[in-house]
Order: sequence, then structure tokens, then C-alpha cells
Amino acid sequence: MEGWRDRLTADRAGTTERLTALIREFDDVVESARQANADDEHDPEGATIAFERQHVAAMISQARDRLAGIDAALARLDGGGYGSCEQCGQPIGDERLAARPAAATCVRCAARQPRRASAAPPGSRSRHDHGRLSEQAVEQLP
Repeated sequence: MEGWRDRLTADRAGTTERLTALIREFDDVVESARQANADDEHDPEGATIAFERQHVAAMISQARDRLAGIDAALARLDGGGYGSCEQCGQPIGDERLAARPAAATCVRCAARQPRRASAAPPGSRSRHDHGRLSEQAVEQLP
């Protein structure tokens, strides 16, 4: 199991690094938009800037979800439940864990789950608050 711990720990470090870079990128996009023009709706570049801002926000949300999944997998590893499906209790399987080390379900149970759309990240902003990450969102960083 130590091999899985090493892999999860490395994945966590990489995901944390990516999340930090994405937050920096988000702040840069917002600052650039603020300096260029405050009117996203009427500026020809506004739609592009708004799209880019939302794209980066979605990637931040995905990185946070991935980080939460890795942390949950590490907790299962500590508790002795790593490698067992959280739904049916059967082994997840080495091939699935090799592909998705943070997997919490076996292939059969995962196939039964509906795909979910990513939600807006915590602390997401409207275009009226100029897009700075809230203190609460920054505090959620590892």
C-alpha cells in the first residue's frame, strides 16, 4: 500500500501546485480585464475575457474536486478501506487504481453513477465584484 501512498502524495503535490497556478492565472485575467475595460458586455474583447475567466474558474473547481478526491483516498488508505469500493465493498481492482488512484468505486458501480456537471467553484464571482478571489476561497487552498 505504500506505493499507492507515494503516488497519491505526489499527485496531491502536483494538483496543489496546479491549483495555485490556476488561481494566479485567474487573478491575472481579472486584473487584465479591469485594466482594459470594465464593460464586458459592450467591449469586443469582453466575451473572450469573460469566457477565459469562466474557463479558468472551471479548471479551479476541477482541481479542487481532484484534491478532495485525493485527500479522501489518503484517508481511506489510513483507515484500511483503500482499494475497496465504497458502494458494494468489492475490490476496486489494480488496473482501475493504476489509472485513477483516487477512485472510490469499482468499474461496475462507477458505470451506474450518472455523470455530474461541474459546479461553480466556491467563492465564484459575478462580473460586478471584479473577480478577485474571496478570502474564503483563498483559505480553502491547501
